[in-house]
Amino acid sequence: MMHTILSSLLLSFIVFSLSQSPTFAIKKSYIVYLGGHTHGLNPTTADLDYATNSHYELLATSVGSTELAREKIFYSYTRNINGFAAILDDKEASDIASVWPESKSFSDEGYGPIPSRWRGSCSRDVGGVVCNRKLIGAKFFNKGYSAFIGDALNDTFKTVRDHEGHGTHTLSTAGGNFVPGASIFGHANGTAKGGSPRARVAAYKVCWPPLVGGNECFDADIIAAFDAAISDGVDVLSVSLGGNPSEFFEDGISIGAFHAVKKGISVVSSAGNSGPDPGTVSNVSPWMFTVGASTLDREFVSYVQLGNNKQLKGASLSSAAMSSRTFYPLISGDKAKAADALAEDAILCQPETIDPKKAKGKILVCVRGISGRTDKGKQALLAGAVGMILVNDRKSGNEVIADPHLLPATHINFTDGNTLFAYINFTRNPTAYITPVETKFGLKPAPVMAAFSSRGPSLIEPSILKPDITAPGVSVLAAFTELVGPTEDESDKRRTPFCLQSGTSMSCPHVSGIVGLLKSLHPDWSPAAIRSAIMTTARIRDDTGNPMLDSSNKRATPFAYGSGHVRPNRAMDPGLVYDITVNDYFNFLCARGYNQSLLSLFSDKPYACPKSYGVMDLNYPSISVSQLNGSMTVSRTVTNVGSARSTYKARVRSPAGVTVSVKPSTLKFAKIGEEKKFEVKFELNKSNAKSEDYVFGELLWSDGNHYVRSPIVVKYK
Repeated sequence: MMHTILSSLLLSFIVFSLSQSPTFAIKKSYIVYLGGHTHGLNPTTADLDYATNSHYELLATSVGSTELAREKIFYSYTRNINGFAAILDDKEASDIASVWPESKSFSDEGYGPIPSRWRGSCSRDVGGVVCNRKLIGAKFFNKGYSAFIGDALNDTFKTVRDHEGHGTHTLSTAGGNFVPGASIFGHANGTAKGGSPRARVAAYKVCWPPLVGGNECFDADIIAAFDAAISDGVDVLSVSLGGNPSEFFEDGISIGAFHAVKKGISVVSSAGNSGPDPGTVSNVSPWMFTVGASTLDREFVSYVQLGNNKQLKGASLSSAAMSSRTFYPLISGDKAKAADALAEDAILCQPETIDPKKAKGKILVCVRGISGRTDKGKQALLAGAVGMILVNDRKSGNEVIADPHLLPATHINFTDGNTLFAYINFTRNPTAYITPVETKFGLKPAPVMAAFSSRGPSLIEPSILKPDITAPGVSVLAAFTELVGPTEDESDKRRTPFCLQSGTSMSCPHVSGIVGLLKSLHPDWSPAAIRSAIMTTARIRDDTGNPMLDSSNKRATPFAYGSGHVRPNRAMDPGLVYDITVNDYFNFLCARGYNQSLLSLFSDKPYACPKSYGVMDLNYPSISVSQLNGSMTVSRTVTNVGSARSTYKARVRSPAGVTVSVKPSTLKFAKIGEEKKFEVKFELNKSNAKSEDYVFGELLWSDGNHYVRSPIVVKYK
């Protein structure tokens, strides 16, 4: 099974110094060893030229230009041994030596030949990139980025190499090979693997260093990558990208995804990291599979022991521990503020707001917000603090994240933060100690929705419930680039082949991997059928048997988790699926007012809109009614993919103030692949209607062995 992701990756080589005297005072001769060539024993002239040019381009990523690289390289090994020898100074050698040792997550050991239907390649513009039987494609797209800045890009932009870890992490989560003994700083020990560990993978890099306004991924590049991936022959596209929600055909990801789905390619995307505010979900097109983020039952615990004997539980992945089990003075950022800083900036530990004279030798307390969590730890370290306690603001609630801080640090929730501040403010000499990190399993409750995970309703089309599903997206361990440290800060000199990261970028590839497995198991299923199987078998209860919670400890809703938390094993045999054809999507667009000229851009031939079709009639596995006034009826069709002869009965949990009825309430199937249509009628019960807000329920079809659940969302008009 082939699988691809729109992002970056890591690749490998070894650098070592030659045993000879320095050529210049501060320069030496170095060999950059890249392994072997893939061109065989009888290379053509073109093969040899390509190998030489790839060496120039690789070195250019460190020295700034291919011209300078040509001057520095004095041997290029092009026939049997892949590598080169060059004159480098210490910094150049250090830069290239700290980059990307081979990730075992992309090892091709045990893989057979690449399937003949694969049409992709490793871009010849990428210096030093060597594909194998696991990593079968690697391309980059930067012309949209270049056009925006209005200037030519240097050679550091002409590479698929992963400069900040995001692409490596997501690609290995989706399809990384089995790697025993994976860990970070000795924590989270175990065998790492992707959702589809035996999948072939390819990488399409479209994101670059952020520009003014934070723009780093441009639609022009994204569409080019989709175009290439579709032609290359991918089966699944995992897209850990997103921006503000926009109209379906005014968004590059949505346009590219539509063309992919037309070709039978599943497109999985991130819901976004703008939660917990409502209406923040992105990637809302109905042909995309949109994923929110929730927690695991694993935690990385570091406690705050206060001088009054109270203990506060926190999360951390600090590689450093306090030198001795000694209580240190506590000070909050606002009390340690620099003379010219504002208290509201200092409590957030913003850069240059902390006075080293006040913070030195103490544990600094910082509130979450504005700047990055690990950057607050960096500011504490720069100010001479011995440790840092990160406290949630009210909005972040109980969500705590284990970050690889540069100094002993831990992250506590909002409630415990209030306890901590009360102790600081009403104690003459407050003190504390931060305990070393411990890995613990069996956390209850779990999963819990991440505060950062973007929420519905969709601002573009509220009749489509988004996100569709939630999956693990907090403190996920996966492969990482070794060009940067785990905090991705220049000052972080630590290097680790695996790292924890959090975000819907991390939850998206979990689902992508599951989609890959289902596509292998059911190659005849459409992208919509696969999505339906995953959605209708998801769970909405945690490991205590209670309804899933939000980070605020309140009951989560379908606007947070969609259909629920993914259950891969159940998805293999869902019983019934809600299938959707490309024509169904066209009918949906017709109902939204798309005219013939616009539809013709996406249809292979002129498309005639049906005379009557409502947006809520799209055969989606969830049901969302955004303007109920009186009564309304929607239709759905299910396809039998379970037992040949089976009878399903409907069970409804009606939303508050709404009466829901299903007709027919029993569906009898005589064969696999048989379809049955039903209608769901919604009637507003004004005597019980208490709110104009959204209310929630569910429709469950069951034959006693399969449980096919659809969330129901209703808003009174």
